[in-house]
Amino acid sequence: MKTAVFAGSFDPFTYAHQNIVERGLSLFDKIVIAVGVNSTKKGLMSFDDRVKAISDLFQSNERVEVTQFSGLTIDFCKGLDAKYLLRGLRNTADFEFENAITQNNLLLAPEIETYFLMAKSGLAHISSTIVRDILSHKGDVSALVPKEVLRYIGLR
Repeated sequence: MKTAVFAGSFDPFTYAHQNIVERGLSLFDKIVIAVGVNSTKKGLMSFDDRVKAISDLFQSNERVEVTQFSGLTIDFCKGLDAKYLLRGLRNTADFEFENAITQNNLLLAPEIETYFLMAKSGLAHISSTIVRDILSHKGDVSALVPKEVLRYIGLR
């Protein structure tokens, strides 16, 4: 079984994240969405709410599993015996950042391959950081975030 890990802080999980997972299912038998703790980011949603919201979003898809982790993503992959990492890219800046991480991951675990999917053009402008910024100014993010996630950030 080809299992990929799609890891991030997902605070919040956006339509762009959802699209990467849905498109990734054409490449992998199973995708594990791994919600990690990122101590450098100020949180909008609680850790538990992020896991619950993403679980609600994919509850009808048996090929998607949502779980939590801490530590290095590559170590989490090893623990699952997952041979693939799935990453979404919006632009060249994302590529530069992700490429550096991938090169280090290959040193730590050469058996784990990273697959990059470019963001769908209509979604490439979406980031969790932008969503948090819009929310901090009382803006409407319903076009950026699935309704299952909106429920957990107090928007219906």
